[in-house]
This record gives sequence, C-alpha cells and structure tokens, in this order.
Amino acid sequence: MELKFNTSSNPTTMYINSIGSYTPPNIVTNEHFLAVNGLTSEWIEQRTGIETRHVAGKTDDQHTMGIHAIDDAIKHLKTYDVKDVGIIVAASYTPIDTVGTMAHVAQQKYGIEGAKALQVTTACTSFITGMEVIEGYFALGKATKALLVCSEHNTYYGNESDPETGHLWGDAAVAYFISKDRLSESDMEIKSIYTCGLATLGCGPQGVMLRPRGGGIMMPHGRDVFVYACKYSLKALSEAATEAEMSLEDIDYIICHQGNKRIIMHVAKQLKINMDKFLTNIEHYGNTGAASAPLVLAQNIDKYPKGTRFGVTTFGGGYSCGAFIVVK
Repeated sequence: MELKFNTSSNPTTMYINSIGSYTPPNIVTNEHFLAVNGLTSEWIEQRTGIETRHVAGKTDDQHTMGIHAIDDAIKHLKTYDVKDVGIIVAASYTPIDTVGTMAHVAQQKYGIEGAKALQVTTACTSFITGMEVIEGYFALGKATKALLVCSEHNTYYGNESDPETGHLWGDAAVAYFISKDRLSESDMEIKSIYTCGLATLGCGPQGVMLRPRGGGIMMPHGRDVFVYACKYSLKALSEAATEAEMSLEDIDYIICHQGNKRIIMHVAKQLKINMDKFLTNIEHYGNTGAASAPLVLAQNIDKYPKGTRFGVTTFGGGYSCGAFIVVK
C-alpha cells in the first residue's frame, strides 16, 4: 500500500534557542541480559548495534529526568527568561503521571505563569509531533516562545525478561527552547517539520504496544516494524527536505531514530551514502524512544560549524513517522 502524503507549500521557520539533555549515570551492559532473558552480548550487538544503555536509578523518574534536561538547557539560554515561555509541550509515550504531566511539573518548577501546558504522544515520533504543535501555536499567534521537553523512562515499563524487547531500552531526556523569531546569531533555524500517521500500514497499532497493566512495552511484530521503519524514515526525511526546499544531498548529517542500528544502515544503503554521514548514539545509550534522535542532535551540535544542515527523521509505533530539517 502506497500512502499519499500531504505536504505544505510553505516551509516552516522557527528557531532553537537552547538545547539541554540528561542521561542517567547508571550503565547496563549487554552481559546483564544473559541471565535475564538468555541473550548473549554478541547476539544483541549484532542484531541491534547496542553495547550498553543508560537506565534510571532509584532517584530518577520521567519527571526528574525532564527537569535535569531543562536545567541543562537553561544554562545556555541567553536571550530570555524561562518565565517568558508561552507554551510548554511534554512529548513522550512513557508518562509517570497522565494527569499531572511533565509539562505541568515544569510549569510549577520554574513558575511559568499563564503558559499553556500539554502533553502529546505519537510513540517515538512524539518529539517531532510536539515541535509541530508548537509550530501551530506560533502560527495562530498564541505564543512566541516555547519549551519542548521529552523524557522517556522506558525501563519503568520495560520487561527485561522479554527476549524480543527487554534488552533494547535506555532512559534519557532532552529539552529544547524554541522561538518564533530569531533572537540571536547562535539560534538554529528549523527549516521544516513533517509528521504523518501510518496506522493503515501493516500491523499498525498492534506492531508496538505499551500497556501499563498488561505487559508493559511489547513489540510482537518486530519484522513488520523493521520493514516500515526502513521505508518511512526515508519517506519522512524526503518530505521534510522538500518542504525546506532542499534535496537530500543538501543535508550534511542525518540523524535517525535510534531504535536499531540495522535500520539506520538500511536507510544509508537506500540513499547510497556512507554511514559517516549518519550520527548515532544507539551503541552506548540503547533505544531511548522519542528522546533518541533529538538527544543525538544535542550531543553533537557543538561539534559542527555554523551553517551545518541536519536532517532528523523518526519512525514510531502506531505507526507514525516524522522529520525536521535544522540549520545551525
């Protein structure tokens, strides 16, 4: 089945003012899983590319990790006060509280009076969906500055004994301050944002599931997920590039969802480009969900000169896909 994509004719323009991140200090190696689910370190690395992952300890949860990431971003926020934010979007599929959300916790913590506070979830594309929601509020004139926070506590819902997914998960958080207008020369320009629901494909909502009282995170149709992730990670990136009035060749570095390194390698093969053009962290952080691709950008942005063009693309359960183009 071939989907028809709805592409906007007007490119997005927003600006990233500051980025912060947090990964828990506790590291779990592949060797841990031999006694837990019978998988060897070599098997895990060969099938996923993962060698280690950071997991939340007893003092961490979705909210505390998110606050750590926001604190990190505030350190680099030079052009306005956090209290000037008009909308707070929490983007995640692993909430510890579905009522008092990460967005509300952040609003209380930093005293951001009068801001809109909400949570969005589209599995591993949640961060980009959150970015698109902010784009909408900016376009409607309902805000000019935003805080986008994505904190994923996968191991809270994961089942280590599950040989299908127990070894995949890492925990992490990222926070981005975003403005409608450029506020400093160091701001990074978001050239386009693209998302699409893909529930009509393959196993759709049954491909990946998170049922808090029914087994936690499950991926009973891994092959189905793999096939569509390979195809639609590239499709989403192509759509975002078109919206940005760029070709894929114009992108200097590509960041995929860090779900499986074999998926990333397959995307590279489809594009007929070297893996050197792909930035990854799955080797040492595992699958950190919706935080994974924006975390790679956070960890690498300072290494590259002004003008570098990044394409960030994701595929998530449900199914869904999303991508954005950003220029440093």
